[in-house]
Amino acid sequence: MKRKTALSTRSTLAFIVLILMNIAGIIAVDDLKFKAVMTILLLALISCLYYLIVLPYVNIKKQYKMFLNGQIYEELFQNPDYLTPETVKVMDRFHYLLNKQDAINMSKKQAEYLALQNQINPHFLYNTLEAIRGDALYAGLASIAETTEALASFFRYTITDVGNLVTLEDELENIENYFTIQQYRFGDKFKLTVNYPDNEDILLNQVPKLTLQPIIENAIFHGLEGKSQGGNIFISIESTRKNLFISVKDDGLGIPSEVLTKINDSLERVAVSYVNSDKRKAGGIALKNVCRRIKLIFGDEYGVHVYSTVNVGTDVRLTLPKIPKHAE
Repeated sequence: MKRKTALSTRSTLAFIVLILMNIAGIIAVDDLKFKAVMTILLLALISCLYYLIVLPYVNIKKQYKMFLNGQIYEELFQNPDYLTPETVKVMDRFHYLLNKQDAINMSKKQAEYLALQNQINPHFLYNTLEAIRGDALYAGLASIAETTEALASFFRYTITDVGNLVTLEDELENIENYFTIQQYRFGDKFKLTVNYPDNEDILLNQVPKLTLQPIIENAIFHGLEGKSQGGNIFISIESTRKNLFISVKDDGLGIPSEVLTKINDSLERVAVSYVNSDKRKAGGIALKNVCRRIKLIFGDEYGVHVYSTVNVGTDVRLTLPKIPKHAE
């Protein structure tokens, strides 16, 4: 909605004053006609003043009171009645800063939650899983032992070291553990392939922790699980001098074009100043969370985009800055 400002108000009032002056000069000889015309114009002026200044002021004052009482939040920043262009810019900036702080606070809360998880004595969990693994090996159940080891490593990675960034090598190792766990459930129905250049230390670049696992999970449960003949997931990693590009592609069911458009539109809106609490669609939320974390850490020029064709597959592409581990 386009907001009205005092610029249009001043222009309207100036136009009315000019009309009054001109008419006063033209018909001053006829007192009755002059009074009638002046009365009409005066009423028009009062009406303009009321609708362009008084009424917007009353509406703004009412919304300010509701905001202070905690009755509204977003509605304050959608007000179409701000009186000056400067007020519009100030409110837009204020809204951006508030939501940016919300996003930062959310990120801190997530880290605090992970830290709380870490206080549940993870050694108890690891030792228990190691005991189960030992019993499985003793019983000759190699698959159970392998899955238990992968599960222990996956939990260790997830609930310890709450720093924002990890090496791409660590992230891929966590993906391998996660995929091992899924293979225990699905057998050899799915295959994971990872490709990256061998002539550079690309795996030493840093990425936000738990960036790839939610995307792999989406690929399995939304793309491949519904295929009777199984499927493949391909992770491709490339880089330029400044950027890192990661593609997570599957040959699954794909996404209808209208749904794909909505997903990408929502990812475009997931800026640093945007926080989404909609939990109705876990798959979409996982992508939004990954995208928001990337933008929160690195800026709005980075993020996630999805390409997909029904019955062909889906390609989730991440764009990140190239940050080698030794840059710390």
